[in-house]
Amino acid sequence: MQATKPQQRTAARRSNPPGPGCIDLEPHTYNADELERGRWLFAQECTFFKGVVALKALPPADRPEIAFAGRSNVGKSSLVNALTGRNTLARTSNTPGRTRELNFFELTQGLYLVDLPGYGYARVERTLAENWVRLLKSYLAGRPTLQRILILVDSRHGLKDSDIEMMEMLDVAAVTYQIVLTKADKLKAGQLAKVLESTQKKIARRPAAHPQIMVTSSEKKTGIEELRAELAALADWTLIPYKAKQDNSTD
Repeated sequence: MQATKPQQRTAARRSNPPGPGCIDLEPHTYNADELERGRWLFAQECTFFKGVVALKALPPADRPEIAFAGRSNVGKSSLVNALTGRNTLARTSNTPGRTRELNFFELTQGLYLVDLPGYGYARVERTLAENWVRLLKSYLAGRPTLQRILILVDSRHGLKDSDIEMMEMLDVAAVTYQIVLTKADKLKAGQLAKVLESTQKKIARRPAAHPQIMVTSSEKKTGIEELRAELAALADWTLIPYKAKQDNSTD
């Protein structure tokens, strides 16, 4: 699959990371076209495609995929709902560990969003946890269209041991992952800055870690616009009937 111009720009930005909603030494500001593409893409129809519990049931690898991972109760479902502007697309639950499948959502014809089972919850049966790890490893090893995994981290707690284990697995599999801090509205500015600095140091030398850390709040919509723009650059725009807004202004 040939990289589109947005995908090429994203690859280039590994050394020139974005600013709003993220942190790095050389902040990048999303331009109007990137923000509009993100807004337009996530305003399109997004539907549940299928739940997968075995590798043979995976949908055809015919478009880019972005997966969402994180500890149970980190806010994955809330973030997916915030990105797509829907309240019930991904079900939220008060029961951690409820999601036990790879849930595929189709966002137009150019992108799959994949909700991975939550990890790090002690009450999930050991057998189920082992099955989920086997499924995930198989998915990572044989999915060439998987563009990125977003590792969601509760900003109130920072990286936990289970997050580190997930990153180590992705480093070995050579699958690019990006940290997304959730529930940022729950912290004061000074506290959030400390979490950002600590997280940045912990991912600095990891081979598969994306250098940008996105900061979000599903409740306050903080960072949602920027995250849409970031993810839109990974879609296959040759499959999407998108027309950029025309500038009708005169000189």
